[in-house]
Amino acid sequence: MRYLLLLLCCLLAGVAQAAPANKAYLSIIIDDLGQSSERDSRTLALSGPVTMAIMPDTPHASDFARQAHKAGKTVILHMPMDPATGPYAWHPGTPLPELASRLQAALAKVPYAAGINNHMGSRMTAQREPMAWLMGELQQRHLFFVDSRTSAATVAAAEAQRIGLAHVSRDVFLDDVRTPEAITAQLQQGVALAHKQGSAVLIGHPYPQTLQVLEREIPRLKGQGIELIPLRQMIAERGNQAMPAHGGHGLYHNR
Repeated sequence: MRYLLLLLCCLLAGVAQAAPANKAYLSIIIDDLGQSSERDSRTLALSGPVTMAIMPDTPHASDFARQAHKAGKTVILHMPMDPATGPYAWHPGTPLPELASRLQAALAKVPYAAGINNHMGSRMTAQREPMAWLMGELQQRHLFFVDSRTSAATVAAAEAQRIGLAHVSRDVFLDDVRTPEAITAQLQQGVALAHKQGSAVLIGHPYPQTLQVLEREIPRLKGQGIELIPLRQMIAERGNQAMPAHGGHGLYHNR
């Protein structure tokens, strides 16, 4: 009898060990880097695998990309798209060869980029032909894509999904309102969403208020049942599937 009880206890312990815990993953991207050495350095000092999105038309783009890569951070190109302006920006109606030239030049300014996300782009990411070309080009270059979702009319992620390009879409913007209270509330929205759907992708900027909140809150995420993970791991976790806010049955709304 004692043997049977011991065996039962062992079996139950094995089942408990094998039972997978509910995982809640978070990835954080900081956009608009390369403009200020002070803000760049403070962002780089954030704990955990925070992704550095670097603008090509900034004075410190190349140096900071190398610095971030050396520090073990994921670097991505923060690609300007209409209504953004500047020498690298993509605009509707621009011939594809010129778009290709601007992409090549922008990537050259941000060494070690593992992928790209759009800076602004509410008009450009709604253009199906250039977005389809971009996703094919990124696939050939073995780069991933992050749809910042600056517009509900975006077709970028849908085009990435259509050809099987590694990608994710943003779930929460942290700092549309630049107060510590509002940013903390947005971060908690991301935490709640990660618990609800298994993961959340957050985008913020190197504002002093955003960095202040992240410096305080990132070390507390583990205690909230959240694992902060690199962007490539997030892409693998999602498996190119759309989240409920972005589509249905894992497919993006194809506008």
